[in-house]
Amino acid sequence: MRIDSIQNGIVIDHISAGHGMELYELLGLRNADLPVAMIMNVVSKRMGRKDIIKIDADIPVNLDVIGYVDPKATVNYIKDGELVKKVNIQIPKMLTNVLRCKNPRCITSVEQELDHVFKLTDEKNKVYRCIYCEAKAGK
Repeated sequence: MRIDSIQNGIVIDHISAGHGMELYELLGLRNADLPVAMIMNVVSKRMGRKDIIKIDADIPVNLDVIGYVDPKATVNYIKDGELVKKVNIQIPKMLTNVLRCKNPRCITSVEQELDHVFKLTDEKNKVYRCIYCEAKAGK
């Protein structure tokens, strides 16, 4: 299989195998009108297997979304075919409008314009809770 290198864009690397598609969806890449390559189950010396997403365009990506899906991922920014910046991702303490509260009695169900905000309450188990009703976020 041959996936060409990109000249200007972003490579999301070191995604745990099987999480690439979730990240693809949450970043809204399905509806993006630009070249995107999803590479799944690539052999990795460090991880065993991993997923990679290559975006052949210089677009903003939500690093909190990447940290939510896989805080061990890295984001590589490419310009003129060269790596110009590498970002190691951290698990975000707060998520805004990444997830939607599932609790039908939550204020966000009534107040449609209200942001859906989740706070990290258990870093070890990656548990997020709605700041309004304390409902646990479900994947």
